[in-house]
Amino acid sequence: MESRHYDVLVIGGGINGAGIAADAAGRGLSVALLEAEDLASGTSAWSSKLIHGGLRYLEHYEFRLVREALAEREVLLRIAPHLVTPLRFRLPHHQGLRPAWMIRAGLFLYDHLSRRVSLPASHAITFDADSALKPEFHQGFEYSDCRVDDSRLVVANAQLAAEQRASILTRHKMLRAERQPGGWQVEALSPSGKTLTLLTKTLVNAAGPWIRQVLDQIQGSQSNQDVRLVKGSHLIVPRLDASDAAYILQHQDGRIVFVIPYGEAYSLIGTTDVDYQGDPRAVQIDAQEMDYLLTLVNQYFTTQLKPEAILWSFSGVRPLMQGEQAGQAAAKVTRDYHLELEQPAGQAPLLSIFGGKLTTYRKLAEAALAKLQPFLPQMGPAWTEQARLPGAESISSLSQAQAELQQAYPFLPPATVKRLIQAYGLRAHHWLNGAQCLADLGPSFGPLFAREVDYLIRHEWAQTSEDILWRRSKAGLGLKEQDRLALEAYLTQKPPA
Repeated sequence: MESRHYDVLVIGGGINGAGIAADAAGRGLSVALLEAEDLASGTSAWSSKLIHGGLRYLEHYEFRLVREALAEREVLLRIAPHLVTPLRFRLPHHQGLRPAWMIRAGLFLYDHLSRRVSLPASHAITFDADSALKPEFHQGFEYSDCRVDDSRLVVANAQLAAEQRASILTRHKMLRAERQPGGWQVEALSPSGKTLTLLTKTLVNAAGPWIRQVLDQIQGSQSNQDVRLVKGSHLIVPRLDASDAAYILQHQDGRIVFVIPYGEAYSLIGTTDVDYQGDPRAVQIDAQEMDYLLTLVNQYFTTQLKPEAILWSFSGVRPLMQGEQAGQAAAKVTRDYHLELEQPAGQAPLLSIFGGKLTTYRKLAEAALAKLQPFLPQMGPAWTEQARLPGAESISSLSQAQAELQQAYPFLPPATVKRLIQAYGLRAHHWLNGAQCLADLGPSFGPLFAREVDYLIRHEWAQTSEDILWRRSKAGLGLKEQDRLALEAYLTQKPPA
C-alpha cells in the first residue's frame, strides 16, 4: 500500500467492486478495494457464465436494460476477447408455449435494439435427425450471445485497477466505518489479525449479497432500501450435444433454462430462481431445484439424465432490488441496478450498489463515478470503453494468439495452449517466459503447472487451492484427489505473496 488515505474506498471484490475500482483508479483517483475473502468468491463466480442482452427481459419491458446490455456485449467482445467469446443459442419451438410470432418479434428486437457489429443475426432453423433434441422438436430459432469466464473477468478488472495504482486488499474484512471531517474512517481486520485504519473521501458499498450487513456496520447510514436474495443453481453434467451450440429451453412456468457448453466435455444447466434466506456463503442447491432442472432437460433432449449424472453443482445468491416488487415471483424481479447516494448536509458521501449483472458492470461503474464526481472534481474522464483488459492488449484474434503461443512453445499440447490463451490471453507469456520443455514449468497438478500457480499467487491474489482450482481456473472439475493434495502441499511450502 502506497498510502492509507484514499479518494475512493470500495467494499466488495466482486465484478461491480472490481469494475468501480478500475474505473476510478484510471481517472487518476487514489483507490483501495476491501474484500473480506477472495476476489469473485461470492455471486460473481456462480453465474451462468454469460454476457448477454437478456432475451427474456423483453417480456418484462426492460428495454433500457436490454439495450445497454447488448451494447456492452460488443464492448466486452472488444476489450476482453480472451474471456468473452461468441456463442450461438438454439431455441426449440415448444407447441403450446410462446407462439412463433412472439419469438420472432422478440428476436427482431434483440437484433436491432442496439448496433450489432460482431455477431450474426437470428434466424429460424430446422433440427435434423442428428439433433440432440427429441424428434418432436424439429423447428426452432437461433441467435447470438456470448459466454464468459466470470471469475477471471473479476480478476482482470482487479489487475487493471492495480496497474492504475489501486490497492487491492483481499481477505480484509471491514469492521466499521464512521464519518470524520472531510471523509470516512474505516477499520478493517487484516489477514494477520491486526486492525487496519483507512481514511477515504468517499465510500462505496459494493458488497453484493452482504450489502445490508455492510450498511449495518456504517455509522449513520440511513438507507432503507431492501435487498431480495434470490438463489440461482446450476448443474454440470457430461456434454449433451457434441456441437458448440447452447440451448435455451422454455418451461411451462414461463421461465427459461440454459444448457451451455462448459469446458471440453461438459454441459452447464441453469439457472433456478428461488428466494433465499441465510448466509450467502452457505448456499447450496436443493433436491427440488435438481429435479426442476433435470425434468426440463429431459423433456427436450434424447439423452435422459438421472441424478447420478450430475458431476458437480453450484449455487449463487443474486442481490436484487426489492422495491415495489415484493409480491412478484423471483424470476420477474428486475436485474437492473440502482445506485443510492447518502450524503447528509455536506458530510462525506456513501454510495451503495444494489443489483446489477455481469454484462453491465462497466456501465454501472461509469454511473457510480458520475455520482461521485461532485465530491471528487479532480477525476478524469470515462476511459474503460476503449481500455483492453490485462491479457487482451494486442489480441487481434484468438486463433492467431493461440498459433503464436504454440509457435513460441511447441512442446505445449494444443489443448493446453487453448486453455492458456482463454484464461490469460497474452499474459501466458509472462510465466511461460523462456521455458524449453514441460519440465521447465515444474510439477503439474492436473492441468496446472507449478510456474502457473506461482504466477497466480504473485499476480492474481490467489492463496488457497480453492482460489486456484475454482476461481482462477476451473481445474477443480474432474481433478484427481492426489493432484489436489499435491497442490495443497505445494502451497504450504510457498511463502506469502
